[in-house]
Amino acid sequence: MGFDFDAVDEEDSPYPEVRASVSNVDDPEMPALTFRMWIIGLILCMIGSAMNVFFNFRQPAPQVVPLVLVLVSYPCGKLAAFSLPIKTFCLRLPIPWPKRFGGHGWKGVEYRFSLNPGPWNIKEHVLVYIMANVAVGNPYALNAVVVAEIYYHIKLGYWFNLVITLATQLTGFGLAGLCRRFLVWPASMVWPQNLVACTLLNTLHAEDDSDTGGLSRYRYYVMASAGAFAFFFLPGFLFVSLSVFSWICWILPNNIPVNQLFGVTSGLGMSVITFDWTQISWIGSPLMIPWWAECHVFAGFVLFYWILTPILYYKNVWSLAHFPISANEPYDRYGHMYDVTTIMQADNKFNLTAYEEYSPLYLPATYAMTYLLAFALSTCVIVHTLLYHGRSLLNGIKNLKLEKDDIHAKLMRNYPEVPDWWYMTAFVIFFALAIVAAEVWHTGVPVWALLLAVLLPIVYVLPSGFIFAMTGQGITLNLLAQIIPGTLLPGNPLANMVFKAYSVQTLTEATMFVQDLKLGHYIKVPPRATFIVQATATILAAFVQVGVKEWMFANVKDICSPDQKSNLTCPHNQVFFTASAVWGLIGPNRQFGTSSIYHPQLYAMIIGAFLPVPFWLWQRRHPDSWIRYVSTPIVLNGVSFIPPATGINYSSWFFVGFIFQYLIRRRNFGWWSKFNYVTSAALDSGTVLSLITIFFTLQLCVDGSPAVPKGGGISVNWWGNTVYTRTADYNRLPLRASPVNVL
Repeated sequence: MGFDFDAVDEEDSPYPEVRASVSNVDDPEMPALTFRMWIIGLILCMIGSAMNVFFNFRQPAPQVVPLVLVLVSYPCGKLAAFSLPIKTFCLRLPIPWPKRFGGHGWKGVEYRFSLNPGPWNIKEHVLVYIMANVAVGNPYALNAVVVAEIYYHIKLGYWFNLVITLATQLTGFGLAGLCRRFLVWPASMVWPQNLVACTLLNTLHAEDDSDTGGLSRYRYYVMASAGAFAFFFLPGFLFVSLSVFSWICWILPNNIPVNQLFGVTSGLGMSVITFDWTQISWIGSPLMIPWWAECHVFAGFVLFYWILTPILYYKNVWSLAHFPISANEPYDRYGHMYDVTTIMQADNKFNLTAYEEYSPLYLPATYAMTYLLAFALSTCVIVHTLLYHGRSLLNGIKNLKLEKDDIHAKLMRNYPEVPDWWYMTAFVIFFALAIVAAEVWHTGVPVWALLLAVLLPIVYVLPSGFIFAMTGQGITLNLLAQIIPGTLLPGNPLANMVFKAYSVQTLTEATMFVQDLKLGHYIKVPPRATFIVQATATILAAFVQVGVKEWMFANVKDICSPDQKSNLTCPHNQVFFTASAVWGLIGPNRQFGTSSIYHPQLYAMIIGAFLPVPFWLWQRRHPDSWIRYVSTPIVLNGVSFIPPATGINYSSWFFVGFIFQYLIRRRNFGWWSKFNYVTSAALDSGTVLSLITIFFTLQLCVDGSPAVPKGGGISVNWWGNTVYTRTADYNRLPLRASPVNVL
């Protein structure tokens, strides 16, 4: 288990990007699981997870990203190191020790710990980040819970919500640990997403040891956060039109095509400009994503949503012109939101007779385009991976057992590894919780279906992990996890949603847990510390997240309604509902079968399979051509946030990305390398805090509450807060207002 530290400086990672971001030295005596780490990490993670659940129901929705908590936890840790007493405490715990085992009835176990073991260090800091990365995201299962309650009127109660959340969040935890030897320990598994975190952490702690002069990153962060906090009061409360900045629509409020193309609420966002950071960062901060990836995403957006979607819409393909060009909800043939209760029986199953008397389900143009691209992506990503990375994957699989340990793996030998049975036990326990949730609350999901739901991520976790670790792109189960239950359990939307939530989130969480295991590997955190932190934070966060959801739906007036005063319109849940109606209630056979108008979309799977081939052949013949940089899966997958995202979220995102990731990076690389990521985190945190302040002090309406001004919300009624509401864009007007069957 020992390691020759004298050879450290002579050895480093074989990969230059890892050498540039990750330190090749370690101090095994550096404390990690400290009292202050637990207090700071858990408090910040619980706050962050609660805020993200709140924001999940808002449109546009900011997000508390883990890098924000990295920056926030830094001064907290420094303050704790400065103020807490330097004293060691001894905690004696009596445990039973029977005499027949050679004991004396009881045995005292001593646990020694210090409130302040020394300076706030990088291992404590990265454990806070690992907590945040696995715990602060909104639980995917809550989408199924909210859709069941709001749209299908199926209320299963707090305990079902908690059990299904724990099961979906933590089954992937056990699965991730079993993949360590394939996805964490080999040096070839780079996980490029972790390099940004390593760079930031190493930079913050390197600044402790040197006085670089000038404005420090942290002082800049505080100033930028304060500016973002103050500025958001304009687009968030005083001058809302700065957020919905559809200025062309204000000039021509009744011109439907202009509103559809340049609108913000239900248009394609060709107006480009918004002053609301929550709109700009809806699909992720443009300051965090590489310029080449932003070009791929925006190229796909322009091609599919600014060119192809208007062509299909104005030619009335698939009867698209009878509905808004962009919306989150499905529609009936009369142009109204689809009423699923009309086609449901008393037992919440599908009623074919009522369906035939009522209406087929119609999709808005952007939603139809999303499914078209999803079909193409399902085959494109596989073919692309085989063509571009097949040899690397094959060599990697062959060499996994033969691959020599790099410097980081050698340094990790100083710490005891987590036994596989720990992870296997976690997998079995949380899969059992999924069975309990399905059987006790009668969701209509049989145990064999849950076995199939967990089999999908088991099959895909290694292929997805290999691709993600080496190329930065993973495989999604979203489409498969809807088609399979829609075919095997037809006419049961609740079963479809539970199956989808469990399968999709298990793979997603497994990938996130593996990513964090690799981050701990890079920073040389003891593996058992990472295990304990991941499990504890995720379990505790589930209680907080479910509790916040229950409080909001009990206290926030008109939540999930289109005109909710604080924009808590539940956009993600609307999308989840549409998918449940398409795949779970009506079913894939009726929605995309040979008799459906959407049947031609299935041919996109054939097109997707051939799409990467010409680019691959061209770059093989012309290896120096710019074509070698084209990644068709990124082009197709980058626009998958629509819906609930709209055009403005892409156009403004790319515009800001062009400024920071292209112009500033090229013209002032020194400033960019020091302050770019800090600027992103400051804008995120300042805006989030401002939004929370506005909501709880000015907008929240809780009847009879003395803590809320005037017993209700406050609003500023003037032109700047109402002009955008008098447009065809805001009112979601279609090109043709007549029913589908009327020409």
